[in-house]
Amino acid sequence: MKIGLIIAIERELAAFLNSGENITEEAVAGRTVYHAMMEGHEICAVQSGCGEIDAAAATMLLIVKYGCGIILNFGVTGALDADLKVEDLFVAEKVWHYDFDVTPFSDFVKVGQYEEYPDEFIPLDADLVKLATQKMPGIRKVAVASGDKFVEDREEKLRLRSSGCGICEMELAAIARICERSGVKCLSIKCISDAFDGTGADFEKNAKKSAEKAFQAMREIIRAL
Repeated sequence: MKIGLIIAIERELAAFLNSGENITEEAVAGRTVYHAMMEGHEICAVQSGCGEIDAAAATMLLIVKYGCGIILNFGVTGALDADLKVEDLFVAEKVWHYDFDVTPFSDFVKVGQYEEYPDEFIPLDADLVKLATQKMPGIRKVAVASGDKFVEDREEKLRLRSSGCGICEMELAAIARICERSGVKCLSIKCISDAFDGTGADFEKNAKKSAEKAFQAMREIIRAL
């Protein structure tokens, strides 16, 4: 099976590059695509960069050019709940693109809602989410708030939390939407790098270790596919 792997930042990419596999590189469309065999599957990995636009472009590249039938995403995330701790591990069940808003000209949608969905959440593949919970009994399902900013402000975190989301990050809405529209299965594993009262400095301190934990969890999923 050919699997696409979307990785946002360099510290997350390092977890993949240090996996011990024989990894080759290819320059395509201004990006580096990394190729490897892992757990019997062909992996095509791209470091997308931060944000929804770059994540969408990287996802389309893996689907259209490389024919990846599954897109996986792993990485670090911020907590929206004071009870969550650094290195807590989650599988994304659905994602809210919270800075997408067409409500000024539509009475039929909520903030973050695309009109073809019944609510403001974009779903991820239910079978893959179930597989993740079966293979890692301690992992928790979560709704994710995704938008183009690093959230540090406490009041903003509370606002996002009020939607039912437990964590926040910057790429998954794009990845999930592109996959859903393309008929490609999608799964995302996230590990907290900055807790509810955390800052950008906490992210810098914890990103490497949290990324490694998220990658090891994702590798268990790849092994089970």
